[in-house]
Amino acid sequence: MTPQRKDAARNWEHILTVARELVDEGTPLQLNDVARRAGLGVGTVYRHFPTAEALLETVATPCLEELAGCGRKGLTDDDPWTAFAAFLTKVVEGQVTDPALVKVSATTHDVLPRTTELKTQIMAIGTQLLARARDTGAVRPDVDDADLVPLMCGIAYATYVHSAGPADRLPTARRYLDTLLRGLHT
Repeated sequence: MTPQRKDAARNWEHILTVARELVDEGTPLQLNDVARRAGLGVGTVYRHFPTAEALLETVATPCLEELAGCGRKGLTDDDPWTAFAAFLTKVVEGQVTDPALVKVSATTHDVLPRTTELKTQIMAIGTQLLARARDTGAVRPDVDDADLVPLMCGIAYATYVHSAGPADRLPTARRYLDTLLRGLHT
C-alpha cells in the first residue's frame, strides 16, 4: 500500500474527526454534510470514503479493535469467569458509549472487510470465553452461545430506554449487566 501524502492523511483524519462528532451528536452521516462541516470539497471526502457506510465503519473501527483486543487478552487470563465478565462489560460499555458501534454492529452486511474481520473475531472470542467459563463450571451449563448477542443487545436497549440521559447510561448499563452476570454465574 502506498503511503498517503501528508495533506491527504490530514484530510482523512479531519474527515474522521468530523464524522465522529456527527455520529456522537446523533446526526446521520451524509458525505456532503461531512464535507461542508469539514471545509473540504465533496470529491475529497468521496475519494477517502466512497460511501457513508464506509465512513461509519471506519469511525467504529477503534472501538471494534479495542473489543477484539480485550477479548484476546481475556483468553490468556487464568480465571475464565473474570475474563468472561470483563469482556461482556467492555462490550456493553462500547454499546452504550459509542453510537457508531451500535449502528455498525446492527448491520448484517459490512462494506469494509476489516469490519467483517473484527466483528467475526469478537463473536468467536465471546464464544470461546463463554465456553471456557462454562467448562470450568463458572457459568450455568444451560447458557448457550446464541444467548450472548440477544442478552447484550437487551441490556443496551434497556439502558437507552430507561436511563435518565447520556450521563446516566454507563452506570445504568453496568447495573443491568451486574444483574445479568449474577444470574449467569454459578
